[in-house]
Amino acid sequence: MKLSAKHLLGIKHLTPGDIQLILSTAAQFKEVLQRPVKKVPSLRDITIVNLFYENSTRTRISFELAEKRLSADVLNFTASASSAAKGETLLDTVNNILSMKVDMVVMRHSASGAPHFLAQHIPAAIINAGDGINEHPTQALLDAFSMQEKFGKLEGLKVAIIGDIMHSRVALSNMYLLRKMGAEVTVVGPPTLIPPYLAEALDVRVEYNLLRALKWCDVANVSIRAAESTPVFFPPRI
Repeated sequence: MKLSAKHLLGIKHLTPGDIQLILSTAAQFKEVLQRPVKKVPSLRDITIVNLFYENSTRTRISFELAEKRLSADVLNFTASASSAAKGETLLDTVNNILSMKVDMVVMRHSASGAPHFLAQHIPAAIINAGDGINEHPTQALLDAFSMQEKFGKLEGLKVAIIGDIMHSRVALSNMYLLRKMGAEVTVVGPPTLIPPYLAEALDVRVEYNLLRALKWCDVANVSIRAAESTPVFFPPRI
């Protein structure tokens, strides 16, 4: 089986089959971490650049570690330490990098849509590691992997997404993914942080009472900051 898309720009563009394929593949690679030598040749001879225009520690290190464990050649780029700080455009920067025969770009950018723009102009595969307040698909896939590992399924799960829903790219990706996979989703927060069109547009419930939401859900996905989330599992109700 293959993914239906060349790029991972957002959960919105994936099919349920794509999502399940990614989760199943991740489960296989997780076994590698239990080995004495935590390395496989899956990405040997593939060159990946981590292109981060936004500060990050955990996400960038996570990508770099995964890439190296899959035997890829890795280049790290931070905007503050590059010619971008002197006015070089995004496309100029990437074209300079691609002249080094890069196969894949992992990109984080403060502007929504930046990875999509890049995908239209360069031949390398693009992975979106967070763009503005749009999406953060890899974090949503990680959250979904944790839920599926815990419960054995996503279909039918009751998930409360709690926090700043309006500005959270992780929350949006989680809503897309969970609804595609058949989970029930309730978003929880104050009215000022939940877009009024959300319930109808994404087929989710809106709840302003946190206690009611926690009593209802199997999983509480809590936004710690605008771009991060952590799933919390509740014991089965008797």
